[in-house]
Formats: sequence, C-alpha cells, structure tokens
Amino acid sequence: MACFIVPATEAIVTTVAAKCIRHHEKQSGSKAALPFSEKLGWLNKMLWGGSALLAFEHLWHGEISPFYPFLTAAADPAETSVMLHEMATSGVAMALLVTAVWGILTALVTRKQRQAQQNVLPMKQEVQDS
Repeated sequence: MACFIVPATEAIVTTVAAKCIRHHEKQSGSKAALPFSEKLGWLNKMLWGGSALLAFEHLWHGEISPFYPFLTAAADPAETSVMLHEMATSGVAMALLVTAVWGILTALVTRKQRQAQQNVLPMKQEVQDS
C-alpha cells in the first residue's frame, strides 16, 4: 500500500547527506579516486529507482490516487493500520536490504581500490630505485 514511502524517505535523507558530504569534500580538497559522496550517490540511485518502481506499481493497482488522501488506505482507519504495518515491515525490510547491498558493494569497491594502490606503490618504488 505505502511500502515505497520508507525507501523514498531514506533516499531524501541520503540525497541531502551526499550533497553536504560533496560540499565538504570540495572544501577540504579531497583527491580520492572515488569519493564517498559518489558512493553514496549509488545508494541514492538505488533507493530512488526502487521507490519510483514501487510507487508506479501501487499506482497501477489503484492504491494511489491523484486526490486527497492520495493513499487509498488512508481514507479508512482500519486500512490505515494495515498500511502502517506494511510500511513498518515491508518498507523497512526493503530499505534495509537495499542499504545492505550498497554496503557490500561499497566495501568491495574500497577493497579493490586499496589492492590497486598497493600494487602501484611497489612499481613506483622500483622506478625510483632504478
């Protein structure tokens, strides 16, 4: 019914955080090959895309209307409790799963970056020794 609201809310928060982090990285002159703000941008894209698809699916099934109260379940108090339960279970689970997948992806990329840096450092030392 409204499970897409939870990942959409997380997407709003992470979008604001990414903008603040990007601003701080520019001010500090960070020269990271892949800054954290860009990695956080991946999470934003995953959350926004998933939320948009879920919202479209709910619109397709008539659970969202263009008129107030927008969510059809919000019109009936009995349905509202079901909607809130769905948000608390399905919505939170989806948001956590997307964030966990992003966390694993980010950890793997960071690990690869460190391995690449370690491989480049010995090559630089060999050139300097020659």
